[in-house]
Amino acid sequence: MTPAGRRILAAAEELFYHRGITAVGVDLIAEHSGVTKRTLYNQFGAKDHLVAAYLAERDQRWRSLVRATVDACDDPVEAVTAPFDALSIWSGDNTRGCAFINALAELPDPSHPAHRIAADQKHWLRNLFEELATAAGRAEPATLAVRLLVLHEGALATRPLTLDTLSASTDLARDLVRARLPVGGTDRPR
Repeated sequence: MTPAGRRILAAAEELFYHRGITAVGVDLIAEHSGVTKRTLYNQFGAKDHLVAAYLAERDQRWRSLVRATVDACDDPVEAVTAPFDALSIWSGDNTRGCAFINALAELPDPSHPAHRIAADQKHWLRNLFEELATAAGRAEPATLAVRLLVLHEGALATRPLTLDTLSASTDLARDLVRARLPVGGTDRPR
């Protein structure tokens, strides 16, 4: 990506996240990035492609953070809830909740390229929870994964309310993971 393309993407991320995708036009993005509309269209083709690029970039950063947080866990049982720890790091000034949930609400057409990226991010997280629960030997990992996803997304959705739901969700997630003993009913020794 060219330097102008990176400036456009950075401006688009700031504007789309804080003001909303549909509320932000290409004129405003061009102005904030210091380029012409023509440069913006030359770099991304259309606003829909820019929205998709914004979400893809954000998704890549999020997945990298989650993977690093998971990889830092020595205990496979603790690794199951590592995405909650990653969310604690991630959500510093993310005061409008989840960019992917917001995109799904603003772009309901499943054929929109950005809608697909946002939906794929949620499916990836659910699958990761299941993979981690399976690796930790937890019973019913698919059911546990859905419950963890609901807690995770609930913490994100309530972020704009400035309630500390992330701590409560993380504690509840850890309780759920510990309660899902492996087949045979006992935990592995640590």
